[in-house]
Amino acid sequence: MNEYRAIRQRYSLLDLCRTPDLATEVTLQPIRRIDVDAAILFSDLLLPLEPMGVKFDFVQGEGPAIENPLRTEADLARVRRFDPREELGYVLDAIRQIKHELGSRAPLIGFAGAPFTLASYAIEGGHSSAFAHTKALMYGTPAAWHSFCDVIADVVGDYLVAQIEAGVDAVQIFDSWVGALNAADYREFILPHTRRIFERVTPLGVPTIHFGVGTGAILTDLRDAGGDVIGADWRTPLDEAWARIGFDRAIQGNLDPTLLLGPLDRVFAATDEVLARAGGRAGHIFNLGHGILPTTPLEHVQALARYVHQKTRG
Repeated sequence: MNEYRAIRQRYSLLDLCRTPDLATEVTLQPIRRIDVDAAILFSDLLLPLEPMGVKFDFVQGEGPAIENPLRTEADLARVRRFDPREELGYVLDAIRQIKHELGSRAPLIGFAGAPFTLASYAIEGGHSSAFAHTKALMYGTPAAWHSFCDVIADVVGDYLVAQIEAGVDAVQIFDSWVGALNAADYREFILPHTRRIFERVTPLGVPTIHFGVGTGAILTDLRDAGGDVIGADWRTPLDEAWARIGFDRAIQGNLDPTLLLGPLDRVFAATDEVLARAGGRAGHIFNLGHGILPTTPLEHVQALARYVHQKTRG
């Protein structure tokens, strides 16, 4: 969005995250221009890393970069717990401000990163394709790995509770890179820690969403880890994904975000297929199968939102 790009010319991504007025403005920008059904808190899933002792910054054109990646058992052991109400209070201030601005216009979704994704960023030093350093520690030092993930789970659980207390209407746990694991490794090394987060949050009574990318092989395991809503990316047809997850859970997804770079007739045809596979069953949240791409025409997103509402509103 041009409005967002104008702000980014003046402020860094971390400036936007750490300044409640700016985070509020960026959160509200899509609500003003696109017919979406909820606002999503503008923040970044890496924010808890710095108070844990893992410093990072964003490198233009490359994404997040960790100052000193965690590569040994001793590195993992140095990571500390913290109180998000103190260390991440600016996020909570932004939530309260956004809720005031939104009023009854739309609910607000908060979020946090899940254990594997946060751990892999901290260990790899940034984005990775093979996750070699992460898996080497996971396989080679399982006790240290589980202790590390316990810390992440405690921090993320407290952080989401604080977001709920500040006023978010739902929370989403992003495990963006967990598709790098097979089902057996997910159940051994990740599921107990992610489940711990959901067990911490679920009693508070807000809807919970659990999302990962490339998770077709572990959708049932994501369900077992927790979440009222399980996200599915575009690689698995929605009806097949929902059957694996179980119809006692809601599903979010799952249009391929790259379709929005093409002609609208193709976007609408693919949207029709997603909706047909949902079959009118209650509990489907129409969404993209992953994040929107920066080069996506805003007009295509606006048209998609209008089209979905035309097709689904009684």
